[in-house]
Amino acid sequence: MNVDPKCEHSDEQIWAALDKAHLKDFFENKSEKLDFLVEEEGKNLSVGQHQLICLDRALLRNTKLLVLDEATASVDPETDGLLQKTIRRDFAHCTVLTVAHRLQTILDANRIVVMRAGEIKEIGVPGQLLRDPQSGFYAMAKEAGLVKEKRSSSADRVSAPLGTAN
Repeated sequence: MNVDPKCEHSDEQIWAALDKAHLKDFFENKSEKLDFLVEEEGKNLSVGQHQLICLDRALLRNTKLLVLDEATASVDPETDGLLQKTIRRDFAHCTVLTVAHRLQTILDANRIVVMRAGEIKEIGVPGQLLRDPQSGFYAMAKEAGLVKEKRSSSADRVSAPLGTAN
């Protein structure tokens, strides 16, 4: 299989990584098992399976730096959830750089960099930026429906990310 092109890992290690990447069942159901070949450009895989195989390769390498460029942009919500679960569980020990337009994928990041037209506009902790109505990240989250606004009795604006307490 294309997951370990240099044959550096045992079948047991590959199966363990496939299990963590939520691909074990897929390969167990193939007659070729670990000998299944991914076609050029991954034509015999869904977009989500292709993304999960990329994560599987990173798991096998035990990488210290994981760079994700729109890793969940073209996948269904279920696969997005699987990708996020794997990233948070199995890459918690390394640096993860994520390029994302889907803000839900970065809400629990340690720090985010908000860019516009190739320029850094702000850097901060997502929760703090979401509490600042002047923040560009706040505006993007509001537009995406991730921020709710309330009016208090004094008519001051109070905001909180959806699903969090004020």
